[in-house]
Amino acid sequence: MPNTTQVDASHKVQKESFSNGLVVITEPMEHVHSVSVGIWLRSGSRREPAELNGVSHFIEHMVFKGTNRRSAEDIAREVDSVGGMLDAFTSKEMVCFNTKVLDEHLAKAFDVIADMVLEPKFAEDEIEREKSVILEEIRMTQDNPEDLVHELFTQNFWYPHALGKPILGTPETVGAFSRATLRSWFQERYSPNNMVITAAGHLSHAQLLDLVAERFADRPAGNPWTPESVPVAAPHITVRTKHELEQVHLCLGVSSLPMTDRRRFGVSLLSNVLGGGMSSRLFQNIRERKGLAYSIFSELNSYRDAGVLSVYAGTSLETVSQLVRCVLDEFRRMKDEPLPEEELRRAKDHLKGATLLALEGTGQRMNSLARYHIYFDRHYTAQELIAMLEEVTAADVQRLAQEFFQSDRIAASVVGNLNGFQLTRDQLIL
Repeated sequence: MPNTTQVDASHKVQKESFSNGLVVITEPMEHVHSVSVGIWLRSGSRREPAELNGVSHFIEHMVFKGTNRRSAEDIAREVDSVGGMLDAFTSKEMVCFNTKVLDEHLAKAFDVIADMVLEPKFAEDEIEREKSVILEEIRMTQDNPEDLVHELFTQNFWYPHALGKPILGTPETVGAFSRATLRSWFQERYSPNNMVITAAGHLSHAQLLDLVAERFADRPAGNPWTPESVPVAAPHITVRTKHELEQVHLCLGVSSLPMTDRRRFGVSLLSNVLGGGMSSRLFQNIRERKGLAYSIFSELNSYRDAGVLSVYAGTSLETVSQLVRCVLDEFRRMKDEPLPEEELRRAKDHLKGATLLALEGTGQRMNSLARYHIYFDRHYTAQELIAMLEEVTAADVQRLAQEFFQSDRIAASVVGNLNGFQLTRDQLIL
């Protein structure tokens, strides 16, 4: 039998650990009529060797193409027929298959996604068709300048580590995938000790546990994981000309903190003040006051052992140098001046509101249960998250800015009809 653990003081969140390494976590929400359930793999694209880049994402697509019990049409129809939603995604550090249905249809929906992750067919004709689909997805990324500038930034920022490899893979790696390759990776990775199953909504813990035990309890554990190398950030400058573009697209960024660092709340506040919304400094000063960009924002990407804080903007060729200087001015101001109390308060309230509003939905609760377990091996209540956010001071944020925003740590990627424009290291001096 699995080992039962009460995860939080209210005894609402419960966790089960099976002898084969599978973990099941639930959070009941009595006031809703739906249930969201997800099957998560603890590994994503960063664990792929170079020659298999994109295999995690390819398999994510393939499990929708039929199992030993269901055709692709059966999979779609069974969930559609009860008004449910079925989705999946691959990221750098995990893969997720999830569904959301009315509580009365939980058993049927769970059987569908369990079938997908346990018994995919990997039909040869479907593999060849899916290669064409994913190659088009790769081309779509290349045609979207905002996606492209982010991809170039990420690839070169973490080069040569696998964290920088594209999740979709490359035309060369995707084109070389065979049924034997996919089945070998699937058998290695889709094992119970690499899975977490989470659910939130109108359900009981015992109800989900019965469903999971029926399909997963007798599955053998896979091989233990080998340790990963830690990525090291590279402060690159990457420039690519695309003559058909009207705008110049720019990413500037610096290494940040890993997901597991307690100071991550200070980094979230720093990013929010810098470019987290319409009231942020980048938006107000660069778009509203100077009119240099329509779209400008900052974002955080945090992983188990690394992180990056970046700024994206789109502007004209004539103003790109001025925009770079203005972004660096904001970096410098974050270093040199402590946040005014009113601005810090506004950022905290913004993040607090976003956190609490997100947790009203079963999907986000299901998502959070998995991420807290995978990254922290524990559960955080909303009250704990808000308390840690409230502990952050203006001095904390300033210290982080002083640590991150150093001239020799700034990386950049630029995409557009550049007409000879070059971005140099001298232009990135704070």
